[in-house]
Amino acid sequence: MARSFKEGATIAQVAEAAGVSQSTVSRVMNGRSTVAPAIVERVLAAADKLRYRPSSLARSLSLGRTETLAVVVPDLGNPYFLQILRGAMSGADEHGYRVLVTETRERVQHEAKIALEARSRCDALALVAPRMPDAELAALLLETRPAVVVNRTVDVPGVPQITIDHTAGIRAIAEHLVSLGHRELVYVSGPQASVSNTERLAGLRAIAGRLGLTVATVDGGSSIDVGYRVAEEVLDSGATAVVAYNDLVAYGLVGRLNETGVAVPGDISVVGFDDIEIGRFATPPLTTASVPQEQIGRRAWELIEARMNAYDGHRGEAPLEQVPATLVVRGSTGPVPPARRLPIPSSGTAGLGSAAAAGSVRAVWRTDGDPTLWALDTPLARATSGEGMPTVHSPRPHLDPVHSLRHRPMTEVSPVDHRHQYGVSLTVADVDGTSYWGGRTYLPGQGPTLLANHGRQVRTAVRVADDGATLEQDVRWYDHDGAEHLLEHRTLTGVLLPEVESWALAWSSRLFADRRPLTFSSPAVNGRPGAGYGGIFWRLPLDLETVVRTPDAEGEAAAHGSRGSWVAICRRHTHGWTTLLLVQPEPDPLPWFVRASDYIGAGPALAWDAATTIAAGRELRTSIVAVVVDRALDMADADDVVQLALGRLRATRSRTEGCGGDGPQPPEDYAG
Repeated sequence: MARSFKEGATIAQVAEAAGVSQSTVSRVMNGRSTVAPAIVERVLAAADKLRYRPSSLARSLSLGRTETLAVVVPDLGNPYFLQILRGAMSGADEHGYRVLVTETRERVQHEAKIALEARSRCDALALVAPRMPDAELAALLLETRPAVVVNRTVDVPGVPQITIDHTAGIRAIAEHLVSLGHRELVYVSGPQASVSNTERLAGLRAIAGRLGLTVATVDGGSSIDVGYRVAEEVLDSGATAVVAYNDLVAYGLVGRLNETGVAVPGDISVVGFDDIEIGRFATPPLTTASVPQEQIGRRAWELIEARMNAYDGHRGEAPLEQVPATLVVRGSTGPVPPARRLPIPSSGTAGLGSAAAAGSVRAVWRTDGDPTLWALDTPLARATSGEGMPTVHSPRPHLDPVHSLRHRPMTEVSPVDHRHQYGVSLTVADVDGTSYWGGRTYLPGQGPTLLANHGRQVRTAVRVADDGATLEQDVRWYDHDGAEHLLEHRTLTGVLLPEVESWALAWSSRLFADRRPLTFSSPAVNGRPGAGYGGIFWRLPLDLETVVRTPDAEGEAAAHGSRGSWVAICRRHTHGWTTLLLVQPEPDPLPWFVRASDYIGAGPALAWDAATTIAAGRELRTSIVAVVVDRALDMADADDVVQLALGRLRATRSRTEGCGGDGPQPPEDYAG
């Protein structure tokens, strides 16, 4: 027997039972406030008795609404977007709305068409992380309002927008990694058209510049598979920590690293972004930047609901709201492991570094022409005689050019601000009234005054020792009258430090007062505060940013006049960072003269605020070790590099003072 179904009551039957017109019943059912309360009560009682249920289709036709919100997302496989959907659905449901969901599957070329079609079936549109270009997005929103945009900004009036503070999240991640000792990071990028990816990478590079980090990049995407696939490339970068575009990428990366026996965070730290639920269940759980996804979805609904219900033409300015991204520390990040504290190079000099580590490449002085320190086909430093310098600049042998392993310039000659400064030289403002500094002389009561008191240094002999690693030079100093003033024995030893992508130079000088007693002075001794310059002085080029560090503090003011064992000058240029680490190996360091604002130069001062004398027949020794590094060093890194450099130099030099040897010997007729 065929089954039959009883049809529900009609609006006409309800009207008849309540004694009102069908239009009154319609107004009551649609919630309009133009019906008297007593009539509303009578209509609702009749509808309840007859079990009347209004047709949603008829109601939509009557109101001109579908009571549906269209939400367009790039990828439904990403839990991040699912949580935003959950929040939007929760808010919409409370207002009797349903949500129509569609995804673009990261197809940027079809995104506008998909959104337009979804909007044609709904009352409003929510675009979550749209990928299309700004102009196309603006045109779409003008056609589809009311609409709300999540994780994107666009200059369209009347469209509320919710953005995420990616920069703050990335900053918190970077600062967390720096606190653990990491300095070399790699970023696994997200979808190319993703604004989140662009902002996260830009934020990471900006904070890296301020913190002295290096950031490599690996092309990625947004899925677990991407993280799994790029694991080997991440390891090849040589970084000690990786920042993934999102938690899915980080999750896949951790999975692959675990498979290959790479410990997280024992060997490398991993950070995600978004704080999706799955991240808590990774092994180990993911450190990430947390974004309140469900809260964002609910707020998106609230904003679009307010736009739909506001009187047309009087909706006012649409809000632009920003949601924070906050750091959540879990088990996937940890300190830089001891074996990686001084990381193996990951730059274009990695081949040179590997060969040096194997002992097949050393730094060697070649003396065909001006003596030059070489590593393979890379010139590191040239020792020029200085014979062509103007008399007013106090001609002297000096080092220039000096380069890092990545061929970044580390010296400057005769710059506009101080024409008498030449690369690296042993230069003293006043030796018994003769200037071996160049330029003007400071006179009490007169200030800097140009005098005819400029001496010169003449290189009289050049020798190579330590299997080519050391350049020995005899240098005779002549006073401003042309008389012999003193004799200097200078040694320059170069070594490679492939473990830290750098090289080191040891400069030792023995100044023999073989003619008469000598007095070394400076402008500070003569009454100019803070101007205690004179000694081994290194002039560097100006660059985009300069950071000065000492063992105890940071900044030019803290370094100038300090007596710490080292000073690090970190310079940011268009290709990254370099560091000049100057070390005094003696147990009682001289005060440091440091400039980093008007110009960049530093060295230990032979006469800081009191004169230094050498008795006739006696000697004055001064030395410095310079390490040229192709990255920025923090205080802990610098201490490690100092010990490595001094140890390597002790193993290389057989006769150099200040590094464990006896130093060059004076001439046979020297009576000291």
